[in-house]
Amino acid sequence: MSLQFGPDYVRALAPYQGGKPIAEVAREFGLDEAAIVKLASNENPLGMPESARLAMLAAMADIGRYPDANGFDLKASITAKYQVPQEWITLGNGSNDILELAAHAFVQPGQAVIYAQYSFAVYALATQAVGARAVVVPTIAFGHDLDAMAAAITGDTKLIFIANPNNPTGTFLPAAAIEAFLEKVPPQVVVVLDEAYNEYLPAEVQYESIGWVQRFPNLLVSRTLSKAYGLAGLRVGFGIAQPGITDLLNRIRQPFNVNSMAQAAAIAALNDSAFLQKSAAINASGYSQLTQAFATLGLEYVPSFGNFVLVKVGSDDGAGARVNLALLKQGVIVRPVGNYGLPQWLRVSIGLIEENAAFIAALERALA
Repeated sequence: MSLQFGPDYVRALAPYQGGKPIAEVAREFGLDEAAIVKLASNENPLGMPESARLAMLAAMADIGRYPDANGFDLKASITAKYQVPQEWITLGNGSNDILELAAHAFVQPGQAVIYAQYSFAVYALATQAVGARAVVVPTIAFGHDLDAMAAAITGDTKLIFIANPNNPTGTFLPAAAIEAFLEKVPPQVVVVLDEAYNEYLPAEVQYESIGWVQRFPNLLVSRTLSKAYGLAGLRVGFGIAQPGITDLLNRIRQPFNVNSMAQAAAIAALNDSAFLQKSAAINASGYSQLTQAFATLGLEYVPSFGNFVLVKVGSDDGAGARVNLALLKQGVIVRPVGNYGLPQWLRVSIGLIEENAAFIAALERALA
């Protein structure tokens, strides 16, 4: 009989599966890496800003020393951009780190964590990793049902995850709806507002959640530089909350969780407004390109406020996997979402014009 280590709820975890790497698809299907199009992981198709690349090169001169564990300069840039004190900031190894820190800091085994159906897979993983009880609230039109989430709060609820825009569906909650929800949540329940795709919001629906942080001591806003800022490979995220929350997060945070080159690149990217504007413009153009093609092909899709689109590619539960395989064989990587309970759908990241065109042509062949 083999020994078993650790609690049952950890052994039951299924590790997070990212989008297939280009090199893996090339090996598996005998394809040329240079010809493969990856639209699976919601990455910025422009890559990283030149300003960030130069900042990284400069930081390499001191790479033999440990990073600044407190990230003073990076926090100063966040402070300047969002007008919050440095003690309100927690740096993360990507925003995933912030989400997991929140679960470890505020939830004990058996207590409840609330999140929506069809929301980011890390919410479920972070909940299970601490032995908490997941309360998954059904969606309305693939988006959060905030009234039902408020009604699900009980005496043992400790944490609520809300993604806006939501991944993988792309749905959006108006500012007034979020504010009304926050007013209903008991002050002892921490709300994580995950805004990984905030920078892609059209101007007419943009809002500033930092004002809510000033009003609600139980609110933690999570942001990332992996998407619109183009730094996915460097893993930089941050949380903004009042000190009652950030003090606990920083007690359990790994001291060097954001490396020196990542900190330098993040400072440059945060101050590169031209790159951010270009990223948003490319995304808006690509969204129109993809959704027009879906309409032409008669495919249902969920209107998205992120840098991806969820599209239905068949009526049977094998459709997503079948079409995904047909796309892979053509050198196009997208994201099947059967693990989210959406086996008929694929999530497609928005790429450059020519990448989107390659996907559309491959999709037409796959559907035929």
